[in-house]
Amino acid sequence: METNVVSRPWNFSAGPATLPLEVLERAAAEMTDWQGSGMSVMEMSHRSPQFGQIRDKAEADLRALLSIPDHFEVLFMQGGATAENAIIPLNLIGRNGSGKADYILSGSWSVKSHKEAGRYGDIAVAASSGESTQLNGVQQGPWTWYPEPQQWTVRPDAAYLHLCSNETIGGVEFVDWPDLADMGAAGVPLVVDASSHFLSRRINFDRAALVYAGAQKNAGPAGVTVVIVRRDLIGHALPICPSAFDYANVAKAKSMFNTPPTYAIYIAGLVFDWLQQQGGIDLIEQKNIQKADLLYGYLDSTQFYRSTVAPRYRSRMNVPFLLHDDALNSLFLEQADAAGLRQLKGHKSVGGMRASIYNAMPLEGVQALVDFMKDFERRHG
Repeated sequence: METNVVSRPWNFSAGPATLPLEVLERAAAEMTDWQGSGMSVMEMSHRSPQFGQIRDKAEADLRALLSIPDHFEVLFMQGGATAENAIIPLNLIGRNGSGKADYILSGSWSVKSHKEAGRYGDIAVAASSGESTQLNGVQQGPWTWYPEPQQWTVRPDAAYLHLCSNETIGGVEFVDWPDLADMGAAGVPLVVDASSHFLSRRINFDRAALVYAGAQKNAGPAGVTVVIVRRDLIGHALPICPSAFDYANVAKAKSMFNTPPTYAIYIAGLVFDWLQQQGGIDLIEQKNIQKADLLYGYLDSTQFYRSTVAPRYRSRMNVPFLLHDDALNSLFLEQADAAGLRQLKGHKSVGGMRASIYNAMPLEGVQALVDFMKDFERRHG
C-alpha cells in the first residue's frame, strides 16, 4: 500500500488538539521577543503593560467573535472544565438560597459534572440519555442521543440548570437550548459546558447565562479555561469557595486575582485573531458543516464503518465511529498513523475510532481521512 505521508501529520486528537499552523508559526516568531519587548510572553509579569495589552486584546477579540453582550463578564481561569465542575456550584448554588441545582446527563462529561456538583448541594437529574431508546424507529444505545426539552424536569427553585452541549467522548451535540420559562422554570439560569465545540458556531446568550470551555479542544492550549458569565450571577459564592475561584474576585481583577495562565491566554488570543482572519464564526461554521458532512456522508454510505450517534445529535467536532470488525482496529490505527493520520483511537470507554475535526482541521485533512478509510475498506472489506 502506498502511504500519503504529509510533511505535518493530520492530528485528529480530541484535546489537547491541533492548532492552526499560522498560530504556531506566529508564536514561534515571537517566542524570544514579543513585539520588540525583549521578552518572551512566558517570562512577562502578568502585571506588566505588555501582558495587559495581550489580555485586553484577547478579551476584545473574543467578545467581537461571539457577540458577547455587555452584561456578561469574560474570565480567563485555570483548572480546565473539570475544575469548573466544582467552581460553578461553589459560585452559583447559593444564589437563591435553595441549595439546589439540576443537571442534564448526556454522556461522560455531564455525568462527571453532576457527580462533582453533588459535593455542594441538592443536585437532581433533570433528564438523562443513559438508557436505550427508540428514535424514528431506530434503537439507540445509551449516550448516543440527547433528551429533548419536553423530557426535562427542572425544579423552579433550582439555582441553575447545567448541560454539556457537546459530549467529546460520545460525539453528541445539542444546541437548541429552550426557554426555561416554557417549562415552568423562569429565572433558572442555564449553565453550559461548551468545551469541545466552543468557537465552532454561535452561542445564544439570550438562553445561556454561563458558558464555559477548556481551551485545549478548540480555542488554544491546555491551561486556560474561558468562562462567560452573566454579571447578576456573580457575587453569590459559598463561604467555602476558595478566593481564587470566586467569580467576583476574578472579575474585579480582570482575571488576574492570582497569576493567570499567561502563555495559554496569549496563544488563545492568537487563535481568536486567526478566527477573525478566517472571516469570523459564521464562516468557520460553514467550513465545519462541510467537514462534518463529508465524513458522516461517507460513514452513512458504507456497511464497513458506522456511526452510533442518532443523526439529529451528531457532533460536528467529534466523530466517533466503529469498524464492522473490531479485530481490524489495531491494523486500522497502525496504517492510519503511517499515512500521517494521527490520534484516531476512540476513547477507552466507547472503543472504536474518533476523529476530532476542530476549527483548525482543514477540509483537506478530513478528505485525507476519508480517502484512507475508503482504501482500507477496499483492502479489508
